[in-house]
Amino acid sequence: MVKYIFVTGGVTSSLGKGIIAASLAKLLQERGLRVTIQKFDPYINVDPGTLNPYEHGECYVTEDGAETDLDLGHYERFLNIPTSQANNITTGRIYQTVINKEREGAYLGKTVQVIPHITDEIQRRVKLLAQNEEFDIIITEIGGTVGDIESLPYLEAIRQLKRSLGKDNSVVIHLTLIPYLKAAKELKTKPSQHSVKELLQAGIQPDVLVCRTEFPLPKELKDKLALFCNVDEQSVIEALDAETIYDVPLLMLKENLDKIVLKKLGIKSKETPELDLWKKFLGKLKNPTREVHIALVGKYNELQDAYKSIYESFVHAGASNECKVVVTPIHSETLSAENTVSKLKGFHGILVAPGFGGRGIEGKLEAIRFARENKVPFFGICLGMQCAVIEFFQNVLSNKDANSTEFDSSSDQPVIDLMEDQKKISNKGGTMRLGSYDCKIMKGSLAHKIYSKMEIKERHRHRYEFNNAFRDALENGGMSITGINPQSNLAEIVEIKNHPFFIGVQFHPELKSTVENPHPIFVAFIKASLSHPI
Repeated sequence: MVKYIFVTGGVTSSLGKGIIAASLAKLLQERGLRVTIQKFDPYINVDPGTLNPYEHGECYVTEDGAETDLDLGHYERFLNIPTSQANNITTGRIYQTVINKEREGAYLGKTVQVIPHITDEIQRRVKLLAQNEEFDIIITEIGGTVGDIESLPYLEAIRQLKRSLGKDNSVVIHLTLIPYLKAAKELKTKPSQHSVKELLQAGIQPDVLVCRTEFPLPKELKDKLALFCNVDEQSVIEALDAETIYDVPLLMLKENLDKIVLKKLGIKSKETPELDLWKKFLGKLKNPTREVHIALVGKYNELQDAYKSIYESFVHAGASNECKVVVTPIHSETLSAENTVSKLKGFHGILVAPGFGGRGIEGKLEAIRFARENKVPFFGICLGMQCAVIEFFQNVLSNKDANSTEFDSSSDQPVIDLMEDQKKISNKGGTMRLGSYDCKIMKGSLAHKIYSKMEIKERHRHRYEFNNAFRDALENGGMSITGINPQSNLAEIVEIKNHPFFIGVQFHPELKSTVENPHPIFVAFIKASLSHPI
């Protein structure tokens, strides 16, 4: 029988439920158990695909084309296994399903209510992964905090599930904050007590308390929390602020979180997790022999989470190259022909990030021109690749009118154009080219050297593409299309030969980089950047 772990949070958001869930999952996985994680988000959007990056951070795309919460990226990076549509559910999707059933007459005229119809649908979604795959443990993270109005149906669904699953088949882990009052010079447990009280009012007794804290928790504080929150003393877990998120599995191992959970679930496994590869990665990450400086040119730089997977991919690639990658965000709206040289001359490499819309495009074009003309290693992702094509047409092929119809719908030189199957689409949600697609690589190209294979699969999220009507002009002018989707003939990879490292990709390689398998393009880009003098 599948066992279930529910992770809730209290006191404040952004405590790191996703990292705790992923860390526990990693420990259980390395004990030989089959584990997966899912995220339930309480907002009414059907998925994060239409959310502004400033609102929600990046939209993480799975192999099967689901637009999901960025926590799924943590799940994949830690567990090294792909997630899917079933791993991220929103309130919007829950209500959409129930309302569609009501419209179909599935409830036979009954009054549709939060209980039982919404809570039943939540429970069905919790169990869905158990039907499709064989797992020993399914971890479900509940977004938001206990006490939020939006979270109440999820808590009620958990209460009902715990009752129906029976004893020893589920565990509730509650993540909370132990704030430090500088004036009083002490840690305070009262916010956590109130948070647990909120959970108890929803009918749920937490089995484990994970306490985020800046300072170590003394035994008397742990005992106090255990007494007032009605949990075992050993089930009060200290979660100290970590140097890196990749330290957290080892910190949780030290606190015996995996042992405590397995005991409560009545599961026997390997005596200790096999974390040799993880420790080796951490050793390289914390003991770099060199340093490389990368400029990340984007237009959502105010919120680092907007490019979360890119930053984490640099961490993986840095460890692979045994170097520290120092990423400096540069807002493309601040770049101009007059200041680009002064702003970018001190970097070993330049990455132009993905995005949507015409804002900040001129700055991206200037950054690409600087990288191309000064032989600085360049890596363009999605919109970054499209901008590389536009810049090449404008400045190398002297076609000043070359543009994308995303920025200028009346352009008569649309080197980047709306995909043909997108032109009749009016609904924005979930309608882009999403998920994993094939790419055939040209033999002897930089991409071929990077991947060491000629057929790959990568994840996409875009509406616009390179316009093949301009392909001959582009390749005759010196930019090669070295990756093609064999089914649609769409350009996937572009390169410039007479350059130390210049590559643009239509897909999002950052979505497939993990601790155990750093993405080869990021690894190659950092390696090339290390060789560039500044």
